[in-house]
Amino acid sequence: MRDRIVLPSVVVLNLIFLLSGASWAQQSASRNAASSTQSAPAPEMPAHDMSNMKGMEMGSDQSMGSDKEKDSASAAAMHSMEGHMDMGPHMKMTALRPPKPGDAERAQQVVEVARRVSAKYMDYHVALADGFQIFLPNVPQKMYHFTNYSYAHEAAAQFNPEHPTSLLYEKHGDDYKLIGVMYTAPKRFGEDELDQRIPLSVAQWHEHVNFCTAPVGRKWEYLTPHPQFGLRGSIATQEACDAAGGTFHPVILNWMVHLYPFEKDQASIWSVERQHAD
Repeated sequence: MRDRIVLPSVVVLNLIFLLSGASWAQQSASRNAASSTQSAPAPEMPAHDMSNMKGMEMGSDQSMGSDKEKDSASAAAMHSMEGHMDMGPHMKMTALRPPKPGDAERAQQVVEVARRVSAKYMDYHVALADGFQIFLPNVPQKMYHFTNYSYAHEAAAQFNPEHPTSLLYEKHGDDYKLIGVMYTAPKRFGEDELDQRIPLSVAQWHEHVNFCTAPVGRKWEYLTPHPQFGLRGSIATQEACDAAGGTFHPVILNWMVHLYPFEKDQASIWSVERQHAD
């Protein structure tokens, strides 16, 4: 039975840096260094965070530790070349499989449903009215996730291409331009289970791995240009994390795949390079 788990604030903090980009982090680090010592607390979280992201469950097999451990950590998102794309120590992508009969048709059905469903949300106000919420709206991002947490919870149990977990937007001034959708699946899934949702000969799912939570009193290090901890951190192993006093999590959040249904060709619709960049 799956428990609903609230994401620790430190996990959310690192997701901010992942989405915001290195330049924002470096600017923040400069301001932090000018006004704080290493013992200074981490900056406040934006008013809108992922602390209620019910659908992005941590999973029953890999918890974030006991309540005491989470509290003590201040409530702290690529694999080898043998079958997986190597895209860095904190991101793992599924292997691209040889095509099987029917794969292209199954994938195209998902694209057509995604295109039809998401067309409704060209006006982002409609998405908000339908229950999608902007993840970190006050943080500058290359791409914004408008997430429907009911759909995220549904995706943990079954795949419904009519209910993407998130809509993907680029911001232009005060407006948002819809560019794609994101589907999710439980992190406990193996590749065969992901293949049943969307053929792995066409799509490559990703998940965030090797997460080292900073110890108490060192959360400010997430803001440095070259951090040890978090999704941008240099630490990517249990041993290194233990040595630095952090808490290691092999996998956080769940499987995700981006789909850009308004593109003209299959390579662009399922672009793994764009998925990684976003």
